[in-house]
Formats: sequence, C-alpha cells, structure tokens
Amino acid sequence: MKRTSLLITLFLLVLPGFGQNFKPVEDYVRIDARSDDPLFTTYAAAIARSRLYGDKAYKMDYYSCCMPVNYSSDHAGRLYCLWKIDQVVVGKMAEYFRKPVVNFSFPDMAIMEYEPFRGIHVKETFLVYSSTLAIVDLEVSSTDKISHEISVYPILEAENDSMEVIRFDSVNKAYVVHRYESPYRLISSLKMEYGYPTKVRDIFTVSPAPYTYGAYFGDISSFYNTIKTDFYSDKRSDTLNQRKQGFCRFIALNFKKRLAPGQKVSFRVLRGFQGQNEDREALMKDVETMKTSLLKTFYEDDLILFSKIPRINFRTRDEKIAYLGAFNLVRGCMYPPSGKTNFNSYAFSRNPLWGWGHGHQVLHESLSMLAYVYMDPASAQGSQRVYMEQQRDDGFIAYRHGPRGLQDYPHKNMPTTSAPFFNWINWEVFKVSKDRRFLEDAYISGSRYVDWLIRNRDTDHDSTFEWGPYGIIENVRDWYNAVFQVSAERYLDVDKEDISDELECLDLTLMVVKEEKSLSLMAEALGKKEESHMWKEKADAVIRLVNKRMWDDSTGFYYSVNKKNHSWYFMTRDLRRQEIIAFLALWAGAAPKDRAEKLIKALTDTTKFWRRYGVPTLSAQDPWYSPYVDYCCKWNGPVWLLWDYMVYEGLRENGYTDLAHQLAGKMLNAAVVQLKKNHNYWESFSPDNEVLNSPPNYIWDSIIARMLIEEYQVK
Repeated sequence: MKRTSLLITLFLLVLPGFGQNFKPVEDYVRIDARSDDPLFTTYAAAIARSRLYGDKAYKMDYYSCCMPVNYSSDHAGRLYCLWKIDQVVVGKMAEYFRKPVVNFSFPDMAIMEYEPFRGIHVKETFLVYSSTLAIVDLEVSSTDKISHEISVYPILEAENDSMEVIRFDSVNKAYVVHRYESPYRLISSLKMEYGYPTKVRDIFTVSPAPYTYGAYFGDISSFYNTIKTDFYSDKRSDTLNQRKQGFCRFIALNFKKRLAPGQKVSFRVLRGFQGQNEDREALMKDVETMKTSLLKTFYEDDLILFSKIPRINFRTRDEKIAYLGAFNLVRGCMYPPSGKTNFNSYAFSRNPLWGWGHGHQVLHESLSMLAYVYMDPASAQGSQRVYMEQQRDDGFIAYRHGPRGLQDYPHKNMPTTSAPFFNWINWEVFKVSKDRRFLEDAYISGSRYVDWLIRNRDTDHDSTFEWGPYGIIENVRDWYNAVFQVSAERYLDVDKEDISDELECLDLTLMVVKEEKSLSLMAEALGKKEESHMWKEKADAVIRLVNKRMWDDSTGFYYSVNKKNHSWYFMTRDLRRQEIIAFLALWAGAAPKDRAEKLIKALTDTTKFWRRYGVPTLSAQDPWYSPYVDYCCKWNGPVWLLWDYMVYEGLRENGYTDLAHQLAGKMLNAAVVQLKKNHNYWESFSPDNEVLNSPPNYIWDSIIARMLIEEYQVK
C-alpha cells in the first residue's frame, strides 16, 4: 500500500509537462466543462473489467435542459435521479440552481458538480466499473443556513420498451427485472451467433438501503404526480407502490435524509446487467461489493493513465478538451485478450453498439494506434500483435482480426485484406515506444505481408496494384465512390457495381509505397542496411511508375487507370474524377516538387477541396459530390478525419507547414462543432454542414490527439 501511494504521489507531483510549469497531472486533466464545451461523454469499463459480449457502455447527458443528468446505453435504457428538496420537485436540468460542470472526464469515469436547489451542492461521480456494472455516486452537501429534507429518486427507465419485475430482493434491497434487448440496428444489426444476449437481467439498487421502491408504466412526467402528491389530500403518502412483480416502463427507488446546515451525506446507485442465463448471484455479489468500495482508487488509476500522455500548453480550452476526449475515445474501445487472441484488441464503437462497429480490428481503424501509443505503448503494440499472431503462413493479413480469429470474407476464391497501413502504423508506434523487440517482430511480419500484396494484388505483374475482388470493403472507401462505383444510384450488385479490381488503383499503389518505405526505415533501425536499401529501391520503382502512368498533366492530378491498357477510361467512363486519394502522393513522398505544387493548387481551391470542415473525399466540382452525411460509409463528399490526417502529414513532409496548420484547424473545428452540439465523435463529417446522420463515436477520430501533438511539436 505504501509503494502504491508513493507511485501515485510521483505521478501527481513530479511528472513534467511541456509549458505547464510542472503542474500536477490532476490539475492538467481538470477541465470544468460546461454544457456547451466540446466534451466527449461516452464511458466504458477499463480493459481489465471488460468483455466483448454482454458489454454496456454509456452516454452521459449533462447538457439537455429537458432531462435530469442521465446515463443511457444503446438499447438498454436510461439511468437518472429526480430530486425533491423539502416539497419542491426538481426534475430537469433547466430547473437546476447551478447547472452541471464536469470537473474530470476519463474513459470509464466522469466527476461533476451541480446544485439542483439553492444551498444543496452535489458532487456526482459516474463509474462504469465493468461491462456488467455501472455506479452513480452522489455526495450531497448543505451550504444553506437552514435544514432541508432531501429526497432522491433513482430511476432505471426502459425508454421505448418495457421491463418485467421478477422480484424485489428483500435481502439485498434490489430490484431484479428482465428485459428483451433487440439486436436490430438501423445500420448493421448484431449477429446473434456471436453471443450477444437478448434476454437480459438488470439489478437496480442503492446504498444505503432505499426508503421505498416502485415500478410504473406511463411516461416519467406522470411520476411527478406520484412523488409530489396533493398537499391537502388525506390520502397523501411518501411511499412508492412497492410492486414486486409485473411489467413496467421504469423502476424507482427512494433515498431520504434531513440535512442540517453544513451537513453532508453520500449515497450510491448501482445498475447491474447480464444475460438471463448468467449467474445472478455472482453479479449480485459484485453489486454488494461495489456498494462500499472506494471510487478514489479508480480515479487514481485514471490519473496514472493520463500522466503518460504528452502535456501540451494549449492555446484554447476547446483544444485541450477535445485532446483529452480523443484519448478517452480510443481507450474506451479497448477489450482484454479473449477467444482466439492473446492480446488486447478493440471494437471501433462500444456505445452505440452496432454490428459492424463491434466487429474486429481492421488496419485502417488501427491508425488510431498512432494516437493511442502515447497513452499506453504496450497496449498499442498488443493491438498490432493481434495481426501478427493471426497472420497466415503465406503472409496474408485478413480484413478483420480479433477474438473470433481471422475473418477474410472470401470472394471469387480469393481472401479479402484491408488497406495496407500495417508497417506505417508499426513504425510510428515504435518511434514512441522504442521497443526493439516489437520492431523486430513487426519487421518480419510486415515484410511477409508486403510480399503477399506484391504476389496477390498485382495480378498482371506490372508493379502497380489492384484491389481484391471484394474491393467494396477491402479498399476502405465502401459505397458512393465516384471511380469504383459504376452507377450513381448504387443499384447493381457488388460484382457489377465495384470495379476496383479492374483498375490499377492509385490509392493502393501509394499505400504499398508507404509500406515499403516504412519497412526500409525499420530495417535501417535494426541494422539491416542491405534490406533497407532493397525496400527503398522497391518503393522508388513504384513511384516512377505512378508518375508515368497515373499523372495527368492536363488536369494536374493523379488518378487510377484501366488495368488492361493504363488508359483514363473504363469502357466509356472517364476515370479522371478528382478524389482525396491523389493527395496521398504527398503522404507517400511520390510527388515531384512541380507536381506537388499543382496538387496544392487543387487542394486549396475552395470550389474543390478546401472546404469549411476539411478536405472532402470528392471534389465539390464533381457531379456526384454530396456534402450531406445522411448515412454511413459515404465517399462522395464527407470528410473522414483519418484521410485528412494523411493529407495533413503529406503537407508537413513536403514543407507546406502553414497549409498543414490551416488544415489542422479545419479538422479540429469539424470535431469541436459536433462535440459542443452532441458530445460525440463521428464516423465522418460534412465538409459544409453541421448535421450528421452517420454512426457516432468512431475510434479513428482519436487521430485528433495525434494531430494536436504534432501541431505543438511535443517530443
């Protein structure tokens, strides 16, 4: 215990900050965020206490005036408290005397303060303890000169469905309820064969024991009449209905205490969750244990975690809050080793929980490791080792890897890989971790993977590359792609619609160049000079072909070409559609200076790519361009922060530092505008507009943290 305390003291007091005058970590991560600050508010259990299936993460709402402070989990209801001070019911944040201010926000925990009534101060701590247990701890203090009767009503609401009360456990003073949790999602439903529970159990309790309890139908506004009651009625009661069986829409508990001036009281709300086929007593035991456990321990763990990130003296609070939130996003997506992997892995969304976003690791999502490595190098390396561990003997890395093993989505008797960012990620991770053993293993694995790409993604052996036959997912750019997609309406089947395996593809070819250059750097760091030279020669040879085949001088731009004859046409279709992928030539170091200048001219054209919220995937002059993010996976206009980050890197590496800084501002603005509005990160962003209908809380937006580190040149 003494050693632990000493370590914590060292982390809090000694670790230096860049430009922070050696402020304690606790001071650095304190944010005091109000409702309109760009705070990311989704929370998930720490890696060690998480599981892939039957996992609950939560969205915290501390900003909606029409609700009390509340915590919701996708398809799993909402948790909140109503207040009654003396006889005054306070049911909405709009009515609070002082609105919530979030002091600290970590991947698994938030700490806030507010006053629901004058003279009543609340310090509320929300902790997602595990995949199956969440806790709301409230410390209530009287700062008034008179006494007050405090009555708090913790509520678990099923929202759009109902729940069945099985019992009120008189021993543990807890409601036990059953629910049906639908696997259906608007975008990509959950696959039941993987083990997602639909028949679920909730345990709901408070500590100390509740004064009374009840289960109700109707909306929550009608509950006002229940807890308010008629002051003059002879049937007036402060007891809830105490239902112990039957269906309901929400369950409520009640805690009561009279507070004298200066007095303080604490109580805790606990919500346990599990499948009905799981051990109820085991969950109840966890609930009972956490009724009295010190939450300070988890807070200190988070301080230690954040002591490792670069300390930046930000110019604005918005930058700092978005920076810390980006680390929360990526850390909150991590799961422990399980199933067919011995290493930690991630889902790219834990809340909301949707099928595709809860799938396994994909290389383009793994670009989030470029940021995450600054927080936890060992964990970032572990995530990359999932690929190495499950890599096939022939060098193949599949589209997905994780606890369910390799998933290669075979099509036309060929397996599907992903956009090859593997070696670039490994090299960037090593530059932070300095772990030579990791570099050695990564180099061997990465060399085998690039050899596989050369054998299998250059089927005509002309040294430029084609995507695989299931290119619609392999090339990352999904549907609504002006070059690979034949029809604007997207009405044909995959094979007829997607032609990315019939072209020499600019994006894949430049990615291979970057992979070979990364291997060259890795080999050099390992003292393998001949191999370093060999990889550099391979990259240079491909670069020469890119500039020979894929540059159109008349438009000053790079494009994909027809595989058969290297022309600009596929049948009658002109392939010269200006997409963001041309700027990967800057990122891969493939554009000569004169051509780089022409690319910059197109990039900074406000009628094409230089838009309000970043660089769109397709030129705004293209007839297929759409600035609307009205669904997932669109590549005909939306801004994807990871691809914009590659443009940002290309600008920096080619000496366009001022433009890189301007692009960083656009990217940050895209994220901050949304974080202030709805406190989410998003799969993609509109280049021109503020309303988004794509999946939220996407892991790869954590690249914002990496970009800010580079902006401030923190070493």
